[in-house]
Amino acid sequence: MSPSAAPLELAVTDLNNWQRLANKQHFIDTANIGGRAHHAQDGKTFAVINPATNTLLAHVAACGDAEVDLAVAVARNAFENGTWARMAPRERKVILLRLAELILANREELALLDSLSMGKPVMDAYMVDVPGAAQVFAWYAESLDKLYDQVAPTGRDVLATITRVPLGVIAAVVPWNFPLDMAAWKLAPALAAGNSVILKPAEQSPFSALRLAELALQAGVPEGVLNVITGLGEQAGRALGLHPDIDALAFTGSTEVGKYFMQYSAQSNLKQVWLECGGKSPNLVFDDCLDLDLAAEKAAFGIFFNQGEVCSANSRLLVQRSIHDQFVERLIEKTRHWQPGDPLNPASKMGAIVDAKQADRIMGYINAATASGARLVAGGDRLSINGSNNFIQPTLFTEVSPDMQLSREEVFGPVLAITPFDDEDQAVKIANDHIYGLAASVWTDNLNRAHRVAGRLNAGTVSVNTVDALDVCVPFGGGKQSGFGRDLSLHSFDKYTQLKTTWFQLR
Repeated sequence: MSPSAAPLELAVTDLNNWQRLANKQHFIDTANIGGRAHHAQDGKTFAVINPATNTLLAHVAACGDAEVDLAVAVARNAFENGTWARMAPRERKVILLRLAELILANREELALLDSLSMGKPVMDAYMVDVPGAAQVFAWYAESLDKLYDQVAPTGRDVLATITRVPLGVIAAVVPWNFPLDMAAWKLAPALAAGNSVILKPAEQSPFSALRLAELALQAGVPEGVLNVITGLGEQAGRALGLHPDIDALAFTGSTEVGKYFMQYSAQSNLKQVWLECGGKSPNLVFDDCLDLDLAAEKAAFGIFFNQGEVCSANSRLLVQRSIHDQFVERLIEKTRHWQPGDPLNPASKMGAIVDAKQADRIMGYINAATASGARLVAGGDRLSINGSNNFIQPTLFTEVSPDMQLSREEVFGPVLAITPFDDEDQAVKIANDHIYGLAASVWTDNLNRAHRVAGRLNAGTVSVNTVDALDVCVPFGGGKQSGFGRDLSLHSFDKYTQLKTTWFQLR
């Protein structure tokens, strides 16, 4: 490590440093349309609360139809004038790479903005989310001068080309659990393809998106190409879904809201809608897994990371009966290392639940599980830290049958449902008997079983001997009521482009 790097490492692992930064942090409270700050026309705002302290961070513009109309008009004009859309791919590449560098240069601030607004441990945001977002922008930027179009196999008197062209104006609606990361997953491929984008962050966590818009302008993205609309889902989100001049809408969030966007498309202009919705991912542990300690460690990570507020969280643990009891004992021990704490404390493994409403909802599931006969073996309590009770212990339930509410519904919190199984067929049947199909994990050291079970599981991603495997170069998404379409990888371009055939009749 160089001498200049050492102070940074010491600073980011110091609680006092993060508290000092938090005390000085500025919060943008206006939408960004055409590169300019915009208040809501009717003057309405909404409060953004720090869930770890229950203190007000800012009153932010609550945009509605008027602001959405303006943002769409600005985005459409930016697309039609071609400053970005017709820019050479290598030139777009340079700008997006510069944006990736700026994200890393503002790493502390962006991590702090997400931690303060939604409660995640600041070190998770600093070490995982922010560099992950920068990597996504850099990866898509690097792809731009390496993509080739096609020439169709026609007769000698014809030249038929197949090219990918940007759709035009894209709306991206992203959730509060990974505010910056989810924005990057949508924005990077949409912008790289040449589209103009209107981003609506969740009302709980708008700040990193607004700062990202400023950094994009600084990097050289033309005004009007990236716009950020702040507001509530019922107003701003609905207005985007119904707008007749938006070409596609990409959404990550709940299945319930995803269905609304499908309806909005049908009621308006049949815009493409790409959904990444809920999940209840199973984690199957077979008795031929040779490293049960690692499996238990990863099982804890798979449900407790980010307070369990992860769409692909491994929230159903299926354990072969012959090893069930010993595995649960190992897992209880791992759970002790995941106790919640002050999100600004670099030692905290879990932070605060995003708000009181979500914390109430999670406790409702815990109480219902106990009432239905599930056995609580760890956690289950709500804690108060720094004047806020939005902290929930990592919680384990055994004796959870596949038909219980805890097995059927997405909790979106640090609560794990543990169910025994007797053989491979029963395990696969329990895993697949669900409305969701986002992710799954399999633990076995039998090569044949690994391939056999992975092939039978209905999930967009099956992780073998790990959990929730993720990388920008592989697609992420699911089926059933988890949605459709894919984020990440080159396949993500399918959402933001359309195929165009150009037929040249030669003579």
